[in-house]
Amino acid sequence: MADILLVFGTDTGNTEDIGEKIQELFSESGHFVEMINVSDCSADKINSTDICIFGVPTWDFGGIQEDWEDFQDELETAELSGKTIALYGLGDQFGYGDYFIDAVGWLHEIIQPMGANIKGYWPTKSYEFDGSRALSPCKTYFYGLAIDEDQQFELTDERISEWVAQLIQEFESDEAA
Repeated sequence: MADILLVFGTDTGNTEDIGEKIQELFSESGHFVEMINVSDCSADKINSTDICIFGVPTWDFGGIQEDWEDFQDELETAELSGKTIALYGLGDQFGYGDYFIDAVGWLHEIIQPMGANIKGYWPTKSYEFDGSRALSPCKTYFYGLAIDEDQQFELTDERISEWVAQLIQEFESDEAA
């Protein structure tokens, strides 16, 4: 499998912490992940790798983390056609249940029409929320891993572990095809 670029945005450090756990699990499986804050990223950096993981928290009532919002124009110049991308997001499903991980949906709305090969869709079971921009049309999965460090922090490590194992399988299946 090719090297992976993990781009994250964070204000509190939580999205970076989750990224480090993802990086560690990939490393344990023999895969290199380079982490970079979105405020230090460029379209050229994204273009230079075949596999990207994007991490974004959702703020309050569906708000996009500011560094990601500032990066939108640059992201839209990246060459994503055929590039493999996975998404993860942080949110609070009880405090902001109508907007749970909306930022993941926002990113998906940008990259999916650009021809990205999106992996890592994640089931909605075991979450309690009222709405999300990151929901599939059938409402049975999110467009990426959903993490709730406010209400379900005890499930975070298990969810990350399962998601990374899923991604490794999906990435390797693509390479074999």
